[in-house]
Formats: sequence, C-alpha cells, structure tokens
Amino acid sequence: MATAKRTSAEGLRRARELLTTEAAGRTVEPEASAPGYLDLLGGELESTGAAQDLMTTRFVPAIYERYWRPALARAVKGVTGPGMAEEVRIARLLLGLAPGDVVLDVACGPGNFTREFARAVGNDGLVVGIDASRTMLARGAAELEAAGLANLALIRADATVLPFREGVFDGLCCFAALHLFADPFAALDEMRRVLRAGGRIAIMTSVRRQVTLPPLKPLIERASGMRVFESDEIVGALQERGFENVRQRLAGLVQFVGGRLAP
Repeated sequence: MATAKRTSAEGLRRARELLTTEAAGRTVEPEASAPGYLDLLGGELESTGAAQDLMTTRFVPAIYERYWRPALARAVKGVTGPGMAEEVRIARLLLGLAPGDVVLDVACGPGNFTREFARAVGNDGLVVGIDASRTMLARGAAELEAAGLANLALIRADATVLPFREGVFDGLCCFAALHLFADPFAALDEMRRVLRAGGRIAIMTSVRRQVTLPPLKPLIERASGMRVFESDEIVGALQERGFENVRQRLAGLVQFVGGRLAP
C-alpha cells in the first residue's frame, strides 16, 4: 500500500494541473505542503456562526464520519429518511460517475464521500476534495493514508472562490454544506464555472417544510449561522445557471438536488 506521502503527492500532482495560474503560483511542492493536503488559504475564513465553528474544532472531525454526521443527518432527515450509505448512493446516481471522470467534492470534510467517489472513477479518474477546515482535512489525510488512493487530492480552499480553471470537472458534489456558506449563491456560480458542459452536480442542503413555522426561520438562521432554503430556491438557482433535468428529493428538513449543465 502506498504511503500517505506518496498517495497525496500523486493526487496533488494531478490536481495542480486543474488550478488557475494564480492559484498554481501560490502552491508549493506536495512534499513540502501540510501533511496530506495542500493549503491555498493560509489564513482563516470568516465564520458564519456556531454550526460552522464546530467544523474547525478537533473534536468534531474526530467523530464526524462515524457518529456526528450520521446522527445529525438522521435528526434532520427523519427516521424514514436515507441513511449514510443511501446518501452516498444518491450522490453517485446524481453524478452518474463513470471510470475516468474528474470530480470535485466541495466541503468534503474528512473525505468520507470523496474516497467513495475516487473508488468509483478508478485510476484513470481523479477526485479533488476541498474544505476550509484544517482539522477536517488533517483527518481526511489520515484516512487517505489508510485507503491508499493515488487518484484523490485534498485541498484547503474557499468554496466561493474556487481555485480551478473553467470547465475542468465532469461532476461536482456539495453535500451538507451549502447552507453554511456566507454566500451560497456565489458558491453556486463558482460550481457552475468549473463544471464542463454536460457536467453533473449533486447537492444536499437544508429546506424549509411546512413543519418549520415561517417566524422561526430567521431565528434559526441567526442562532446557528445555517441558512434554511425555501423549497424551490435551489432548484430555481440551478435552472437560472443553465442546469437541465433538475431533480429534487425531500427528506425531512433536507433536500437532494441534482442536474446536468446544458451543453
């Protein structure tokens, strides 16, 4: 099995070819970068609130994949909503992954979905996971060492200013994160920019249902820093950005949305 250094170096070597000229000028050789991932941010992004702050602690990344994310998802999706394995299946179906695809996983956390995508696209494909949390990426780098996947790269970057050239990805996933961004629609603009024509997008984010009383919406958003989208808001935003065949599935206070960028 390849070491973490070798697998991360190979994945990052391939990922660097996708960077803009400006972003590439800010990188260092993978061997000299932070262990297992490349940091293109340096400083800290401004927090949107308590929910995002938790993602930068050491405690949450340590338990995120096995306990935190499944428990939180179950609470908002309801007892009949899809479990974590089903979430991965939904993401893969929305993305239509095939061997050789180049995929971006936005706000990848410790990389639980990212690794599954890397296995699906095979050695000829490439999956890049980006996140703003150092502790999440450090955890992801440790998991990458165990997985030994040379077609996966982890990069610390801002989702609203993606460091990649236009039209370089076949698929893009953003699960359980869009509602935490300071400007989610700027992030959608960037996601569209880096997708090639015909590229596919998969999003899981918040949604307001009838069980959420309208007066509580601003209170929830201010207290948590988490935006609660209206039921047609993300579907409409994707259609406005040129996505076709936009599909939506609701589960509790969560929505899964996918579409294909028009040629």
